[in-house]
Amino acid sequence: MDPFVFLIVLFSAVLHALWNSMASKYKNKNVSIPAIVYGHVPACIIAVIVLPLPSADSIPYIILSAIIHQGYQNFLLVAYQSGKFTTVYPVARGFGPLVATIISIFVLGIYLKTYTLISILLISSGIMLIGLFSKSVIKNYKILYTSLATGIFIGIYSIIDGYGARISESAISYMSWVFILSALIFPLVLRLRNQKNILRKTLTEGKTIFWLGGFFSYIAYVITVWAFTKAPIPIVSALRESSILVAIFIGYFFLKEKINTYKIISIILIFSGVIGLKLF
Repeated sequence: MDPFVFLIVLFSAVLHALWNSMASKYKNKNVSIPAIVYGHVPACIIAVIVLPLPSADSIPYIILSAIIHQGYQNFLLVAYQSGKFTTVYPVARGFGPLVATIISIFVLGIYLKTYTLISILLISSGIMLIGLFSKSVIKNYKILYTSLATGIFIGIYSIIDGYGARISESAISYMSWVFILSALIFPLVLRLRNQKNILRKTLTEGKTIFWLGGFFSYIAYVITVWAFTKAPIPIVSALRESSILVAIFIGYFFLKEKINTYKIISIILIFSGVIGLKLF
């Protein structure tokens, strides 16, 4: 992988961990997750005004991605309502690259080197290890299946956005339209969950998450989608999820969570996988 792409994906990982920690720490998850979804829109509007329209060929990808994002957003909301940040985040984010890799190999016929596959497996298993052995997962399996469901949608939309961005002629413009369409559809999902007046609440109760978290999320994923156009999607997806290392840091220093044996093993596995992706 090109060194610049490698480093900027790692930067994206830091931003990604930050907005997830903000959303999970906020008491009312019915406000925090929608605040992120709606918080994409201001930056998106600027992007679609300044940048050219994505190609017509990418429109089906934009529509499909926006739909798949509804599943991701819904299950992420439910997962954060059920479990802690350092439980949900690792399981969901670790499972996503595995799903993207499986789809790439067995559905799309993409060839990946053995060392690359091992590196992806090390990162994903290291990430998931933290959440799978937490006491909350053992006591409440709803956390597990909602987190895994979130990961499935992450893997699917990663593949869609990777290919959609490649044919769009502008990854930033492509992703901005996806986020705008997603924000327009999301109220329907909230209505099915009997959540009302959420937009108003995000602009009053969740202003910080709306402006700051939404911006972090937008930049983080736009960088990732741009990287999808420069390197194989499973590799970028796995590297991006090294953000769990930042999550562990946030959990230890700001959320007062302990570093246990599982987290130490996880850190070693993830670092090994990241180094493997860089070398091979």
